[in-house]
Amino acid sequence: MRFQDHPELLDRLAASYALGTLRGGARRRFETVARQQPAVQRACQHWQGRLAGLTELQPAIEPPAYVWTRIHNQLQLQAQTARAMKPAAGNGWWQSLFVWRSVAAAGALATVAAVVVGLQVNEDLRTQSGAQIAELRQQLQATPQIQYVAVLADDRSTASMLVTFDPKNNTLVLQRVGSYQEGRDKSLQLWALPPAGAPRSLGVLGQGPLVKLTAGEADVREVPTLAISLEPLGGVPGAGGPTGPVLFKGSLIQRQL
Repeated sequence: MRFQDHPELLDRLAASYALGTLRGGARRRFETVARQQPAVQRACQHWQGRLAGLTELQPAIEPPAYVWTRIHNQLQLQAQTARAMKPAAGNGWWQSLFVWRSVAAAGALATVAAVVVGLQVNEDLRTQSGAQIAELRQQLQATPQIQYVAVLADDRSTASMLVTFDPKNNTLVLQRVGSYQEGRDKSLQLWALPPAGAPRSLGVLGQGPLVKLTAGEADVREVPTLAISLEPLGGVPGAGGPTGPVLFKGSLIQRQL
């Protein structure tokens, strides 16, 4: 469609785009057209310029605390990704098990952080699975007391497990969001990977879609990463660390309550 042949429609769409009321698929399609049709791009710039002048009349507003928390979490994810891409001699097994797809994984985890604080879901994760995002939203809405959240993904950055922590009830809730199912003679075991020291077992998962594990805030506070390994039925003693392969891994992010 040549929008320059429909100036009234183009003006309304450009105004809606500049105001932010044009959303979702319609916004993405309009942005694509703007890159292809100079007339559409000029209309967008015109409305953005008109509206930009209004901001000079508004008083300065201090950003909410959760905005700074989100920025802090994203910077931590980037730092952890950089460290994962440069394994040093003598590092533990948990730092060299996989060559994680750092950029995709960081994007997916940042998305979940955005969902937790009520911000817009990242478009990349949305295109992976709309049904999966709906399940994540429902889970988060059903547990309003959660203080920590993590999405554990495989080496292809496919989300497989949603982990939330409720400090009020001292409960870790694990929701399977992927299709992986261990055999009847195997168990999945959850591990906390602290910045220093050996991994700590947080519990053995049952084979149902939803698992609850008892844990205190001290068990997850300042733990940057969680991992799930495949172990013999019933799991292994926590002191020895995982004995089987690590299937899923992800950063644990603290949200602003």
